Amino acid sequence: MKTDLLSACRAGTVVCDGAMGTQLILRGLTAGECGMRWNEERAPDVEAVHAAYAAAGCRLITSNSFGGTRTMLDRHGLGAQVSNWNRRAAALARAAAGKDGWVFGDVGPFGDFLEPLGDMTEDELQKIFGEQIAALVEGGADAVLIETMSDPAEAAAGVRAAKSVCGLPVAVTYAFQKSGGEFRTMMGTSAREAMLAALEAGADIVGANCGTDLNLNDYVALAVAIKAAAGEAPAILQPNAGAPKPATEGVRYDATPDEMAETALRLRGAGISIIGGCCGTTPAHLAAMSRALA
Repeated sequence: MKTDLLSACRAGTVVCDGAMGTQLILRGLTAGECGMRWNEERAPDVEAVHAAYAAAGCRLITSNSFGGTRTMLDRHGLGAQVSNWNRRAAALARAAAGKDGWVFGDVGPFGDFLEPLGDMTEDELQKIFGEQIAALVEGGADAVLIETMSDPAEAAAGVRAAKSVCGLPVAVTYAFQKSGGEFRTMMGTSAREAMLAALEAGADIVGANCGTDLNLNDYVALAVAIKAAAGEAPAILQPNAGAPKPATEGVRYDATPDEMAETALRLRGAGISIIGGCCGTTPAHLAAMSRALA
């Protein structure tokens, strides 16, 4: 019988899935195209990505809803679809996760800055996040993931929104870069400050996904910093497949499945409870990581 996600984190390591965007690009998603449209118009492709990660041993499947806030969908003239498409995104992930897996209802940045840098107030943003999260819960999410954050205030608004519309566990992950030998977000927030802000807002799980020019050793060091700040709270880390390198079209990530598997073991040793992948990771990477962690 499946336990709740927080209990599973306390009992051992939970393997999360890997990148969705790069997998959809391999299937034809073009630059600037709204990936959430694929939940309706190319559903078999989204289902195939979810199924491949589930087959790789991932018990925590993330919905294809990273750009699913009304503010992000409005950029494509699709804001009216926010509830329908987020429900659909969660439902596709739910089908892949099955009765023994969990679904992360995925919430990405809203696409702008909060006051005073931007025009959005925290109360307004909380309503925007709440609209998306409510639909993800209706679609079958078991937990909420507020991911790729750089501003602790935006992360906190996401946590408060989730807590206002559901009683599910809430995870917050930030994107980091190294600055002066320290891990900081784009907004200059240290790893410790970022974790404490999320926990103070009510997050149940904290950590990081993605990073700018971080290698695998950097992600292990980041894991240590995250866990030191998280204390008894479960921590999550979803590293890229190594540091990005220039390529003919965009960038490439060169970490092999074996290298990611070794890194997964090191992350577990640093106290990380949920381990997955971000940019450049594939079902092959996650299969190797899952086997190593097993």
